Amino acid sequence: MISFRQLRALVAVAEELHFRRAAARIHVSQPALSGQIKDLEDRLGVQLLERTRSQVLLTAVGKDVVERARIILRDVEELVESAGHAQRKFTGTLRIGSLPTVGPYLLPPIIPEIHRRYPALKLYVRDGLQDPLLAGLKAGQFDSLIVPIPVKDADFRVEPLFQEQLEVAMADDHPLAGRASLERGDFRGHDVLVLEPGHRLREQVAEICDQSQATALTDYEGTSLDAIRQMVAAGMGIAFLPSLYVRSEVRPGTGVSIRPIRKRAPSRTVGMVWRRNTARQDELLEIADVIRSWLRRHVGPEVQTLSGQR
Repeated sequence: MISFRQLRALVAVAEELHFRRAAARIHVSQPALSGQIKDLEDRLGVQLLERTRSQVLLTAVGKDVVERARIILRDVEELVESAGHAQRKFTGTLRIGSLPTVGPYLLPPIIPEIHRRYPALKLYVRDGLQDPLLAGLKAGQFDSLIVPIPVKDADFRVEPLFQEQLEVAMADDHPLAGRASLERGDFRGHDVLVLEPGHRLREQVAEICDQSQATALTDYEGTSLDAIRQMVAAGMGIAFLPSLYVRSEVRPGTGVSIRPIRKRAPSRTVGMVWRRNTARQDELLEIADVIRSWLRRHVGPEVQTLSGQR
């Protein structure tokens, strides 16, 4: 039979593409690692890796086996976690992934609240782009994600958290800054700053530009919301910024004015996502409630909390 160790060795080599580093990663000798890979290839009757003096490559069938191996290893880890968490909830490390346009402006004030309630729980938080984060969640690298929804994948449960408006940012001397509020038709012909490709918010802002006959400035893409804000202050264009970011980072006297949008204000919905068979679902549902409760107490009407799916 194929062994758990053989699959772990294969995944390590596939991710490191280097036998010595892979062996060090799983704490075995390099000859032992090579032997496990060879035994696995012999049992499967196929070549999984192409080895040369300078590099290691996965064969086509090797790539397929690696993906299946990751799922098997993840399921075994969740089986062990399930047995442990049945008796001791809110312990160990909870790994949360989030977008750089969400997490840094939502989590900093909420994490102390979670720690106060669950002092034995450690939180590991990592930002990334949505598609890689979803792949990492499926592979077991994260326990949950906080990302814009909907997320369409039958393997995931999606728990809505809140809906936040997108507000218009412009330089203090911009022609639109003289108005108390704006409508979508006001953006016609104006330049709009956008994030670089890979950000879900970029796609949403591009749709707003199409609908409003505004121009998305793809020649001057921002790497972050802070970069967008700085270009706004320099008069390069207007931007659509999420309300939590505005609340956290946009201060008077920084050269940036914020205006709301009347009628059909654009917004995005953010939720928590996790694997349906995770052993930590009860914990994640409670943490979702903590986030909603904090938002209701501390944030204005531009951010609306949403009911859960219990």
